[in-house]
Amino acid sequence: HLVNGARSLIRTLVAAGVDTCFMTPGTSEMHFVAALDDVPDMRGVLALFEGVATGAADGYARMRGTPAAVLLHLGPGLGNGLANLHNPRKARVPVVVIVGDHALPHLQYDAPLTSDIETVARNVSPGWVHRSTTTVDLGRDAAAAVAASMGPPPQVATLILPADVSWTDGGVDGELTVPKARAAVDPDVIERLARVIRSGEPTALFLGGVALGERGLRAAGRLADAAGVKLMAETFPTRIERGAGLHEPTRLSYLGDFAVMQLQPYRHLILADATSPVSFFAYPGKDSDLVPSTCEVHELAAPSAGLDVVAALEQLADAIGAPPAVDAPAGAVPERPTGALTAQTMAAAVA
Repeated sequence: HLVNGARSLIRTLVAAGVDTCFMTPGTSEMHFVAALDDVPDMRGVLALFEGVATGAADGYARMRGTPAAVLLHLGPGLGNGLANLHNPRKARVPVVVIVGDHALPHLQYDAPLTSDIETVARNVSPGWVHRSTTTVDLGRDAAAAVAASMGPPPQVATLILPADVSWTDGGVDGELTVPKARAAVDPDVIERLARVIRSGEPTALFLGGVALGERGLRAAGRLADAAGVKLMAETFPTRIERGAGLHEPTRLSYLGDFAVMQLQPYRHLILADATSPVSFFAYPGKDSDLVPSTCEVHELAAPSAGLDVVAALEQLADAIGAPPAVDAPAGAVPERPTGALTAQTMAAAVA
């Protein structure tokens, strides 16, 4: 019962800030599960179906803003959890997926649960899939998985863990390499978009990703207040910060015809950590591109570019002379609600 490989993996995750692992383990992952007793700083959360485990890891990473981990049982377990890994892939959420596999010498026997895990994983983890083959390198591989998940841009990173690599003694803790900082947006882009906003032509700012956090929304709110820029958000955003003093962007409609109507009034659409809107499905005789031909699309920062979109929004607000954001007064705790249960009374009850 040697768990040093698994122990070094878990210690590396904890040292890198990943201290919660959602899991639906099986036989090949029992050495990881046993090692949890030796690393009390790692919290294991059991789920009885892989789709629950992967969905929980996705939601946890979105709300916490740091990578979450999920442990799955071989290729079939990964397959069961795939739908809720598709979501963080599309939403650019940092998730470390650890997929157990047969011991390396056992693979030649093509046991019933043997599969091509790498091919399955690349559907949701196209940027980083790695199989550990030696215990001494497992900690380093784990650190690399966390770093890859953090990006930029954030992504799903998959680490395949053979059972014998996990159970063998001799693991060495890995050290997280600090991810590269997001690069600054070109000042010429800032000035060009400032001219667009100052032109007075109807302009919408289409927000996604980190642009929908508190800092991004404060900067976007300055543009809305100073220049009448319309704030819009992706149909299914990764996360939208809420709270006193923050503007609430209008969600783009899921239905293509309604989305086109929403975009019709604008002559300029500025993308901030979002891609240009397209229809979710194709329909006969209708364009997949939802942006009207009368609207020009401008890119402040693409999601995959690794640019500091929040700082760019602040610089854009400064460039048009928008007043600084004013902190809203602290909200008072509401009275205990009575009457019908609505979204508002539910929120008041929680507060």
